[in-house]
Amino acid sequence: MTAIHKIPMFPLGLVLLPGMLLPLHIFEARYRQMIADCLAEDRPFGIVLFDGKAIRTAGCTARIVEVVKRYDDGRMDILVRGGERFVIRELIEERAYMEARVVFFDDGDEAADDGMDNVIENALNLLKQTVDSGTGVDSSHPGGPIDPKPLAFAIAARKGFSPDDRQGLLEMTSASERLKKCVLVLSRIVSRNRLTREIQQMIGGNGNPPKSILRELEDLFKR
Repeated sequence: MTAIHKIPMFPLGLVLLPGMLLPLHIFEARYRQMIADCLAEDRPFGIVLFDGKAIRTAGCTARIVEVVKRYDDGRMDILVRGGERFVIRELIEERAYMEARVVFFDDGDEAADDGMDNVIENALNLLKQTVDSGTGVDSSHPGGPIDPKPLAFAIAARKGFSPDDRQGLLEMTSASERLKKCVLVLSRIVSRNRLTREIQQMIGGNGNPPKSILRELEDLFKR
């Protein structure tokens, strides 16, 4: 029987991923109370994507790593780390803040993929082309087998991945397919960054970007 857990819920316009560090500024009274309760009970809360109209049903637990700063008026800056993924079964509104009954889920078992080493190599090569990847992964010297699951989530946590990108990756239950998708998105990010730098250099030199570069950049932003 699948276990059901009751956790506080924090709808935000962003997606938290397993292992991802996220700074938060807590200012609303109800969420100040939620954080105080989580600290007192040493328990996580859930973060789910809210697009202004609806709350997504899949999210990720957030464990408070540090209370960075407390303000005189009760506001606080905290740092959280993503934990387990969950699916909401029921929303509960009994307290000042929202809670939910959730079921945790993880990736399924997968057969060995002979092409995964190439996918991992491509991912690390793309990371080498980015500045300050912020993934916690040493892309210059892997030093042994790399698990595609944490690598994919680490890549998806970096800048350039949209909330929709991250939500889709969060909901996937195949580590290999998730990493393949991350490589596709990261390749577009690397290409956009390269074209943007080229255009900035041309503008700085009082030149006009070639139409071919502008078309390529336009195509990338449409994807």
